Amino acid sequence: MTTISGSPALNAVFDSCDQPAEMSNAEWAARCELAACYRVFDYLGWTELIYNHITLRLSDENPPAFLINPFGLHYSEVTPRNLVKVDGEGNILGDSEFPINPAGFTVHAALHNGLPGAHCVMHTHTTAGVAVACSAAGLRSDNFYSAQLQARVAYHDFEGVTVNPEEGPRLIRSIDGKKAVILRNHGLLSWGASIPEAFTYLWTLNRACEIQLATSMMGPSLSIAPEITAKCAKDALQFDPAFGAGRDVFDALVRVALKA
Repeated sequence: MTTISGSPALNAVFDSCDQPAEMSNAEWAARCELAACYRVFDYLGWTELIYNHITLRLSDENPPAFLINPFGLHYSEVTPRNLVKVDGEGNILGDSEFPINPAGFTVHAALHNGLPGAHCVMHTHTTAGVAVACSAAGLRSDNFYSAQLQARVAYHDFEGVTVNPEEGPRLIRSIDGKKAVILRNHGLLSWGASIPEAFTYLWTLNRACEIQLATSMMGPSLSIAPEITAKCAKDALQFDPAFGAGRDVFDALVRVALKA
């Protein structure tokens, strides 16, 4: 089996899941990391029955190909082998005993195809995330986590169940390059050049929503001066590729989640 460099937790858990002989080392490594990410989401409680998705572009594929969870399985059941490879339109490439959720891949395809840096796309329906998405005020910059996201959050208005590809260009315009996205009346979304980067944005956004939801039950909140939120955003080094863009945090959670 191929060793996943720098990821002993992945090697320890998936060492019984043999790499197919015809599969490239790069694809197998991507499958192992994405499967681990699904387990991290399960560990955090970011599941929605069999719904929602984390997708990843395969860096060694031309034309572009992507990995998505098999539709019908819980996040805790996702493995490197049962992840489904699809093209940019969601057509399954190769053999798979599982289908994919067309509604789920529509949004992800729009980002993968419309944003060159969107190698990983994540979407959740956590209670706190949906609650803030339904709030007319949106995310308030009044807590430690939301302050770090100043000028990093985009909003996209609700257009119904995401099955229509023509929504894609409007979504890309709404995002405007921002990696933390609130889908109005729907949920949260993030994207990045890697799984850890997308995860870091999503975790921070979801945590900000959790704090906002808790604060809302306690009356008016304390405001933070704009110059302070600007400083917080500048000092939020976890988003900076020079500081790993979330790799250390993600690897730690992989170790904990795969041991659980």
